[in-house]
Amino acid sequence: MNLRENWRIVLLVLFTLASAALLFGPYVAAQATGGGDAKPVSLDYGLQLSGGTQIRAPLIGMTAEDVQFTQNTSFPEKRQAIAEELDLEPSQVRLSAGGRQAQGQAQTQGQRGGTIEVFSKNVTRAEFATALGNNGFDVSQDQIRNGVTAQTRDTVVNVLTDKINEGGISGGNVKTAAAGDEYFIVVEVPNAGEQEVRDLISGTGRVQIVARYPVSENGTTVYRETPLLNNSDFTDIGAAQQADPQSGINQPHVPVSVRQDGAAERYSQRLQEFGFTAEGIGSCPPNADRNPDNASGYCLYTVQNGQVVYAASMSRDLANTMNNGDFAQSPSFVMTTTNISEAQQLAVNLRAGSIPTEMNFTAGTTYTLLPSVAERFKLFSLLAGLVAYLAVSVVVFIRYGSPRVAVPMLATAAAEVFLLLGFASAIGLALDLSHIAGFIAVIGTGVDDLIIIADEILQEGKVATGKVFQSRFKKAFWVIGAAAATTIIAMSPLTVLSLGDLTGFAIVTIVGVLLGVLVTRPAYGDILRNLMLSEEERDRYTEQ
Repeated sequence: MNLRENWRIVLLVLFTLASAALLFGPYVAAQATGGGDAKPVSLDYGLQLSGGTQIRAPLIGMTAEDVQFTQNTSFPEKRQAIAEELDLEPSQVRLSAGGRQAQGQAQTQGQRGGTIEVFSKNVTRAEFATALGNNGFDVSQDQIRNGVTAQTRDTVVNVLTDKINEGGISGGNVKTAAAGDEYFIVVEVPNAGEQEVRDLISGTGRVQIVARYPVSENGTTVYRETPLLNNSDFTDIGAAQQADPQSGINQPHVPVSVRQDGAAERYSQRLQEFGFTAEGIGSCPPNADRNPDNASGYCLYTVQNGQVVYAASMSRDLANTMNNGDFAQSPSFVMTTTNISEAQQLAVNLRAGSIPTEMNFTAGTTYTLLPSVAERFKLFSLLAGLVAYLAVSVVVFIRYGSPRVAVPMLATAAAEVFLLLGFASAIGLALDLSHIAGFIAVIGTGVDDLIIIADEILQEGKVATGKVFQSRFKKAFWVIGAAAATTIIAMSPLTVLSLGDLTGFAIVTIVGVLLGVLVTRPAYGDILRNLMLSEEERDRYTEQ
């Protein structure tokens, strides 16, 4: 066989070998190195094929739309003022101008189309409108709607996706879904129970280091709490670790570093200013985390989702590094918790970041699929695929009555599905029933295109010369190329719209069509040419 003239067959073989390496390579490597935890086939399965939990819920919040900002509007000051009037934290208020979160001041006089969001279920529309009016915004209750902006939803989707990935769960998926004018966040986590998923995504993921310290006011000692660090200030976040008495760390902890762009220096200076590195050394009472509002002494609280998970004293060694300036050069320490579960959650939140608001679980729905049921779905999906393939095989054999035509056709169709599986493994696609439907559709459309090729070449009489073969093949290929383009155009909107399972079906179908047009259909043409032409004619075709 001339490789230059049959490069399409060579390309199909190379793609098939690459898919085999992606699907079976990790298992072979694990067996060779003595590892026993690798799956025989490197495929991820979604909720419907592995069992797990789906949580669908709206986000807590309200949005004032078409808010007018002026050139002199100071966004940090307005956010602080609105938050104070509504008895919220500033992080629970977001001002956006022109579709972007506003920073500093508005850029144009009389700019319209901005939004102001509050993230709290304890604020009514009337209270929100009043707070805005008191701060110079002419907003009526009709301009306020339940729900948050698309920007906030996108932020939540991205952060929750990172949290699931950081939690070591494969196949998890976070997306938005619309029902009328209401939007939901849909979280699907395979092989996980409802409580496990809720624990993973509950709260905003906000982490803070808060200093609690005494000050004298009019001869009376009072205690103040000042946030010093939050998620964005940490870097080089290590894995959650158990207590290590040998190194002097007697609690589960997470090693972290503070950013050296001024955050570490400010952190050190403020702790010195508040007295932590002098009289505050070792002065936080035991179990202060259980009664943080009444604790005496100097305490550094690790706060996660608004709850104090640990109260620590300033150690003498850390205080010395802050006093002599070494801390700003190497700003590393450990964040301590009371148990390893809190430490693991802390590490996840630090890596993934925080979200501006929470999911409203009480207004949502939860769906849990047992692994035993999912295993039946997996079995039935495999059987459905095999039945579809066998049915197509019978029809092809009946139509052509020649294994020389039918066997290469069916082998090419099977190779196309195998390439799709390799693609799914390469991108970590979590297979669900919608993807299986796409695989079955690809089998049907693939064989249909191969039949068009075979009919065009065989049904118009004997293929006497390579020139005749090439002419008929090009004619058939134009037909299947046009059909492929139509399919891709029709399916493309489904890949970007929030239409649930239809998105997975569309993605698999489009990729299958592309693989067919670019790889498998041309390869089948070369195979058919080699089978139909005599050796003399193949040599003559090669010379041409």
